[in-house]
Amino acid sequence: MLETTELVKRFKGTYAVQGVSLYLDKGESVGLLGPNGAGKSTTISMISSLIKPTSGDVLLYGNSVVKNPAAIRKVLGVVPQEIALYEELTAYENLKFFGRIYKLKGKELELRIQEVLDMVGLRERQKELVRTYSGGMKRRINIAAALLHEPEIVIMDEPTVGIDPQSRNHILDTVRLLNREKGTTVLYTSHYMEEVEQLCSRMYIMDHGKVIASGSKQELKRILTGEDILHLQLDGPGAGMAGELRMLDAVLQVEETENGLKLIVAKQSRILSQVVQIAERHQVEILRVHVHTPSLEDVFLHLTGRTLRD
Repeated sequence: MLETTELVKRFKGTYAVQGVSLYLDKGESVGLLGPNGAGKSTTISMISSLIKPTSGDVLLYGNSVVKNPAAIRKVLGVVPQEIALYEELTAYENLKFFGRIYKLKGKELELRIQEVLDMVGLRERQKELVRTYSGGMKRRINIAAALLHEPEIVIMDEPTVGIDPQSRNHILDTVRLLNREKGTTVLYTSHYMEEVEQLCSRMYIMDHGKVIASGSKQELKRILTGEDILHLQLDGPGAGMAGELRMLDAVLQVEETENGLKLIVAKQSRILSQVVQIAERHQVEILRVHVHTPSLEDVFLHLTGRTLRD
């Protein structure tokens, strides 16, 4: 349905996106992950025709969006990272304004306003000024505005950042409703790995402007099938021993945590005795060791060297 081919965007000699190719099948929910500065928002801006790529193309049903941006604007709804509402208008007035931009009018516009208000759970609050809304309610109206014209594709750029748990759950339920019941194609970016795991069947991981991995959750987890994750709970700071641990052949990665260290190690490496010796040399006591198989968050850290929230 939608495909990008070798998308490149350069700003004054700096590459924000370098050769990104991805696709969305009709009715899919696809995650786009990456740390801050990975190039996700720039990629989304090119897909939605807000900025032109330096090279490459975006194809909608095989036709170039770069040459004909009007085609994608008819079928696309974008929920931006920043709130895009008029705070001195009511929620209803905001939706009426955006509906007219989509060329909706009369009874059709009124019906769509009430439908999207029901979808985001704010019909009873529609006559209140947006400036009186909580952050979560504003984000829900932001989503409602993007759904007025019943788009075939919805792009959601971190729609749950900085909101209350109730609004967050409502937004996740809305995404599920759109994708599973209405068949809407969704491209979803988030700083919360658990959201992407819940909502998306496939995902792309970006870093430094490039796609560095892609596939289903199971396929991505297989990147670390030959590894184990060791969580060391320590009675003191682990920074001193982290450097020495990184020198061990079986240790692939070391990350400092709130109460100790997390190690990605070769599976069945029998490394624990060496870890204990290093801890003793640094006069640090190991209070607890927990071993588990890699999660999607572990794969992300392994590939990028950074957590999703960095």
